[in-house]
Amino acid sequence: MCISVCRIRTLVCIPESLICSVNLISLFIHWFDIYSYYELIICIFLQLLFYSFFSFVSPFTLKGAGGWSPLVSNKYQWLQIDLGERTEITAVATQGGYGSSDWVTSYLLMFSDSGRNWKQYHQEEIIWAFSGNTNADSVVHNKLQHSIKARFLRFVPLDWNPNGRIGMRIEVYGCTYRSEVADFDGKSCLLYRFNQKSMTALKDVISLKFKTMQSDGILLHRGGQNGDHITLELVKGKLSLFINLGNGDAKIHSANITLGSLLDDQHWHSVLIEHFNNQVNFTVDKHSHHFHAKGELNYLDLDYELSFGGIPVPGKSGTLPRKNFHGCFENLYYNGVNIIDLAKRQPQNCREGNMSFSCSEAQMVPVTFLSSSSYLALPGTSGQDEVSISFQFRTWNKEGLLLSTKLHQTSGGLLLYLSDGKVKMSTYKPGKAQSDITAGVGLNNGQWHSVSLSAKRSRMSLMVDNDVTSSAHAAVPTHIYSGDTYYFGGCPNNGNSSECKSPFAGFQGCMRLITIGSKAVDLISVQKNSLGNFSNLQIDLCGIIDRCLPNYCEHGGECTQAWNSFYCNCTNTDYMGATCHYSIYEQSCEAYKHTGNTSGFYYIDSDGSGPLGPFLVYCNMTDTTWTVIQHNNTDLTRVKNANRENPHTVFFKYTATLEQLQATINYAEHCEQELAYHCKKSRLLNKRDGIPLSWWVGRTNETQTYWGGSLPVVQKCACGLEGSCIDSQHYCNCDADRNEWANDTGFLSYKEHLPVTEIVVTDTDRPNSEAAYKLGPLLCRGDRTFWNSASFNTEASYLHFPTFHGELSADVSFFFKTTASSGMFLENLGIKDFIRIELHSPSEVTFSFDVGNGPFEVTMQSPTPLNDNQWHYVKAERNIKEALLQVDQLPQRTLTAPSDGHIRLQLNSQLFVGGQKGFLGCIRSLQLNGIALDLEERAKITPGVEPGCPGHCSSYGNLCYNGGKCREKYNGFSCDCAFSAYTGPFCKKEISAYFGAGTSVVYNFQEYYTLAKNSSSHASSFYADMTLIREVISFTFRTTRTPSLLLYVSSFYQEYLSVILAKNGSLQIRYKLDSHQDPDVFSINFKSMADGLLHHVKINREEEMLYVEVMQLSEKVGCHQMEQDPKQNEINKFNKRSTPNINCILIPQGNKAKHKSNDIDQDTMKANSQGFIGCLSSVQFNHFAPLKAALHHTSSAPVIVKGRFTESNCGTSTGADSTSKPLANAIRSDSAIIGGVIAVVIFILLCITAIAVRIYKKKSVYKKNEAKGSENEDSAETALKCELSMQNTVNENQKEYFF
Repeated sequence: MCISVCRIRTLVCIPESLICSVNLISLFIHWFDIYSYYELIICIFLQLLFYSFFSFVSPFTLKGAGGWSPLVSNKYQWLQIDLGERTEITAVATQGGYGSSDWVTSYLLMFSDSGRNWKQYHQEEIIWAFSGNTNADSVVHNKLQHSIKARFLRFVPLDWNPNGRIGMRIEVYGCTYRSEVADFDGKSCLLYRFNQKSMTALKDVISLKFKTMQSDGILLHRGGQNGDHITLELVKGKLSLFINLGNGDAKIHSANITLGSLLDDQHWHSVLIEHFNNQVNFTVDKHSHHFHAKGELNYLDLDYELSFGGIPVPGKSGTLPRKNFHGCFENLYYNGVNIIDLAKRQPQNCREGNMSFSCSEAQMVPVTFLSSSSYLALPGTSGQDEVSISFQFRTWNKEGLLLSTKLHQTSGGLLLYLSDGKVKMSTYKPGKAQSDITAGVGLNNGQWHSVSLSAKRSRMSLMVDNDVTSSAHAAVPTHIYSGDTYYFGGCPNNGNSSECKSPFAGFQGCMRLITIGSKAVDLISVQKNSLGNFSNLQIDLCGIIDRCLPNYCEHGGECTQAWNSFYCNCTNTDYMGATCHYSIYEQSCEAYKHTGNTSGFYYIDSDGSGPLGPFLVYCNMTDTTWTVIQHNNTDLTRVKNANRENPHTVFFKYTATLEQLQATINYAEHCEQELAYHCKKSRLLNKRDGIPLSWWVGRTNETQTYWGGSLPVVQKCACGLEGSCIDSQHYCNCDADRNEWANDTGFLSYKEHLPVTEIVVTDTDRPNSEAAYKLGPLLCRGDRTFWNSASFNTEASYLHFPTFHGELSADVSFFFKTTASSGMFLENLGIKDFIRIELHSPSEVTFSFDVGNGPFEVTMQSPTPLNDNQWHYVKAERNIKEALLQVDQLPQRTLTAPSDGHIRLQLNSQLFVGGQKGFLGCIRSLQLNGIALDLEERAKITPGVEPGCPGHCSSYGNLCYNGGKCREKYNGFSCDCAFSAYTGPFCKKEISAYFGAGTSVVYNFQEYYTLAKNSSSHASSFYADMTLIREVISFTFRTTRTPSLLLYVSSFYQEYLSVILAKNGSLQIRYKLDSHQDPDVFSINFKSMADGLLHHVKINREEEMLYVEVMQLSEKVGCHQMEQDPKQNEINKFNKRSTPNINCILIPQGNKAKHKSNDIDQDTMKANSQGFIGCLSSVQFNHFAPLKAALHHTSSAPVIVKGRFTESNCGTSTGADSTSKPLANAIRSDSAIIGGVIAVVIFILLCITAIAVRIYKKKSVYKKNEAKGSENEDSAETALKCELSMQNTVNENQKEYFF
């Protein structure tokens, strides 16, 4: 068989007798020095028969001489092959030109049924570039991932030997393709009538292929009498499947599923619909959707008639569009019946309207504008008084130039462009106002839209989609005469701006049916360079791609697109990133805790970037972190009148799905759920027949008969295991069957059975029989993945895991610490692809990968070394849009992926952690796409690697606040708050109390009696240690009462410190360090502090230096600011000073003083007599926390509490850092009494008032009392409303204490 298409230079033909239906088609072309737009004569024959018949190798086969080599080697060359009929092609092979330096290194493959309207071969959702040859002799085979059916093929060279020309010898492998085809003209349809009038369709399978240029039309419809129907309809180039099952409101029971896009491209598309009961599988091309159709019945009750191509009977489904299908069907089957073949054999029963059984091809020639630099220049007739142009276009871009032309004999021109999805036409001329008209809206939706413009003399009009009602008209201030050239899509970059002007970006999209005047433009002539000129175009194909199909926006992200890319809107998805891949929430309460969060409600995402969404839990941040998951029935529920025939059944619905719960439970160290069963003559187990009378069901949907506190399988309650049941003959208290209330209560802790989803009670129908149950929330402790770690002790050590599967999206996160300068964290290889994360240098982490587009690398540079043996966090993500890398809290680095490159990461080796190149250090909490790898389990069996990694406090010790001490644990750390006035997991929770009238707290340090009676050297040394040369005092208060005594610290030697609010609200600190001198008074009176706001006070004395800091904590956001006075110095001097021996701290109340009245100054006595009403919080004296001891350790601490004293939340967290500034209005009182020299330096902080006072004092008369200052400092975090008073009287039988 020989097919002659046009001129050739050489032709070899094989007799048709040698042609048969085989799996190998050899194509031999010998074409020298001719241009690629010349069509060829292709000879098709069976290679094996050719060899045996002629007994020599043909010079035109791959291994023969000759080949195709165009005279000009550029990107517009191609080799076109006519196979004579539609053929299924499965593979191709190429070779370079014989005995030459001409070969192609990469090429595209295109195919067509008619030789027009070509389609590019796609693989892995991209236009596939085939690998070609590296020399002229070797043969490169490429097997097609999916076969193509076509008559015509085009090989389009992309790259070739730079030292030669394009040269190819080609073989195509495949077999003959047979099909049944029907052509619908938009007014016809096929009918398939069943033998009986009505039949029930329990199972249906419908398959077909179609091609069309129309965007709308009904492909199939079958209706019923009771509202049932199934309809497949093309709507705006997408296929919609409508299904309604059962009686009732069609709006309630209908399903509408849409698949596919751009299906009006005049290429074949396959459809498969499988329906069984309510389950429906719907597939268009390679995209499938599986769903359950809603309805009252489990089958379709349909009529005896199924129509294809339209609805033949008007009114059968009034709500459906009525437009029939215009195009071709191929291989149409219904439950195995070939409908087209049946229509051929029974035309009178199966066909309505005009229909043919061959597929007509519309000879439209589209053109693709590939980039913003593309353009098409077409000639026009200059000087005509009318401009008339029409064309169709489709695009995803909102902006772009459609047409530009210079008008005749003027310097002005006419522009047609897209702006915000609308078509705008404007004329411009220097010195004249620009005239604009607009038509259409939303024209960047990827659909074909027609545009018609006309301009005659001084009037112009614009119409879009032949909609006369929305056409636009306008008068222009000048006469319009046509120019000689029309530029479509853009302007040339040749510097000749006078011919084509455009302030807009070039058009990217497709055009077709271009007419100038009334004459259609022959784009094939343009392609052959015989008409106009162009740049960067693809002619005879529309290369538009729906980049949102499939939707690569994960977790419900909304996809929008432009010509070159797509964008994901992640709003309301709870995920972030270019493809909404990464969760914005932590994976566990443990992770929240170690970012410094306190107890509260949080959303957690158990599988991170996996398919499970986030859900709300309560995180109880104690020393151990508990995750609390509630359900819908936590009340005590009473049950009566239940038996086996009529059981009482309750279902529990949690705030998370079972899949989310399972992930949380699997990652937890321990889970439990309290189940209480109260009973009166209501049994749980039945010894006689062994059948339980009540039971519960867990998430595995298995019946469980063990109860709280017991173990699986044993069918006992907790008392049965402990042998403590009220009746020793039974294993549960309730099985004693007594006419009095008993209970079996305990925690269920077998993780595989939790949570409880159902409880069934059957034994409450006897007289006086009753039961009640209560199910607590699901409680899970810890996160075994967060601290899961491994230590790599040698450079040759590594862990291996199964291949990482992250084809489209891959995220990796982990912590590491090391002292090495470099090392491999992890690596996974494929044949060509790979993914790798490594420490490249002491301050540089690199993330590299290859998905087939060549190696990409993202590098993050840290300003500080990363090999400091501290934990550092690394997060790397790669998706089809970008790759990103983040280290610790540094801004992440991002690398954009090519828009049309390979997108799948294909790996096949094991995943190596630690890398075969070596890593020394620790890796912790390694997660890949939200799945944690168990490093510790693998490390147990791997030489050179040990499970766990010590030294968490070096990285996390800064999370222990307010004097809390970090303590190492195997799987983490804890904060010891013993020497802090604060509590909580990080010693941040303030301890506050509200003081009522007459309330006091006294904290005694050491018994004076014991010291006086004990003259041992040990006692002497102890006494010396308790002598203070420094103290640090801090507390927070809130009050509106003056005067008030806030704090009083005294010794046995008539030395004391008092902190009071004076009558004017100023804060006074009174030190009496010598019993023979009056107290030194330091006053802060810039404002009244009895204002009901919180004030934090810190007093720090070390020998002669006194530092006082006051911070106002308003309930509103912001700080109190004060003017500064830079000259506020006053010098005084203490006379004889002693170092105080502290006896007790008194937190105030108005009462009789412990010292004689003449030992205490009058202002302190007056403040004491008034007492204190208000809030005290976070009281700390060196490493003692008297308020914390009074509230939390009453029985063990030396504390005396009198009056109304309650823990409250009146305080707030303090400790904000501020910048120091001088403080005005700070004065010294009693300066006449206090002799000597004192230097006062006064500061203001933005929110902090600070006073630093240098006190010169003589050496103490008690030389042996030189003491070491306390190094431990306490703090506390819950704020409570408190009032402080001072009580100086102690009960008669109370011993005196001293410090």
